[in-house]
Amino acid sequence: MVKLSELSTYCREDAEKRLLVDEVLNPQHILRSLSKPDYFMDDFCNELIELTKYCPKCHQKFPEDENFCPKCLVSLKAIRDIDVRLIESDPEFSLTKTKEYSSFEDIFSAENFKIIDEFKFKTRDYNKILLNIKRSSIETFENLIKENEILLEDLDIQDKILLYAKSFVPVDYKSFGPELGYFTFNRITIDDRQIASLQITTLIHEMSHFLLKEIMTHIICTILDCSKNSLMEAIAVFILSYSPFARLIDEYAAHTTEGRFTVYGYQDYSSFIQIEQSLDGEMTADEIEITKSIGNTFAISIKDILESYIDEELRSDINELFLRQVRESPNYEMLALENCNRLTGEGFLKAIWLVLSEGFMSASQNLEKLEEYETYF
Repeated sequence: MVKLSELSTYCREDAEKRLLVDEVLNPQHILRSLSKPDYFMDDFCNELIELTKYCPKCHQKFPEDENFCPKCLVSLKAIRDIDVRLIESDPEFSLTKTKEYSSFEDIFSAENFKIIDEFKFKTRDYNKILLNIKRSSIETFENLIKENEILLEDLDIQDKILLYAKSFVPVDYKSFGPELGYFTFNRITIDDRQIASLQITTLIHEMSHFLLKEIMTHIICTILDCSKNSLMEAIAVFILSYSPFARLIDEYAAHTTEGRFTVYGYQDYSSFIQIEQSLDGEMTADEIEITKSIGNTFAISIKDILESYIDEELRSDINELFLRQVRESPNYEMLALENCNRLTGEGFLKAIWLVLSEGFMSASQNLEKLEEYETYF
């Protein structure tokens, strides 16, 4: 259908990313204090009275001796000191279709190879996938808020991002090993020895890996008209990890998404560079650039999902916290790795076909590895 080298004709400049890259770092931020308790001044006794309750409907805060919200006429709830790290989550991004597969052998049929090759997948199908992922995560997020009686505005920046992350995928912590964090089989693990701002950027990076895996799973299920299950997820994980080409796309998308929520001069493409350096001539420089364009186009979709939670105000708060905590000077050399091209709609569909068709064929030849992956879901 298409070769990797041919995708360059479908590249267009990503104007938003180009603007961001061309901006100059402005460190003159007003640093706001975080997590201060709420008080109001009592006009009669001239004392500060702490607000310890809130209305679950309008979220107005009240002092301890109040019991009802006069506007909403509902009972007040206590503002609790929530440890977001201890909140358990088990998000589901289900997808129900016509067919149900129970074995890899049934999935890798001649009929399905023909369906993959014909690739009757449209931009509207892709957009529907993104919308469904958004909706499912928001439903999980709302349930976490209600079940744990959380007043979102009272959470600090790190806890907000952590709660958002748990709306997509469970999060664990580690305190040993060299990795800042990693994503494996629907679970993120980050090192809690990092400062808060680096834990935030690590969470965003690993959420990007999860979302690309989720998008790829939904693409496969949509094309094959089959329900999502552990078999389909195992195939998606394999497709995104079996070759340098696929790993470069996955890693570049994650680095690019992370970079869009990070202060300029602190972008990090280290794991992408490691994969690139291990290629030993397997890909040309032009092919690597096109691969970046594919990763960048996926990153635009992932960023759009994450910005359902991380708006401009919270992004600014993340940047201020980062500048407050990180002592290293900015290094703009990494910006040279920024690819500011995105694929057109037609080009992106061809790229998805290329990733999927090659990966699906390779997966069919590695059933033992798929069976190992499937046990983790």
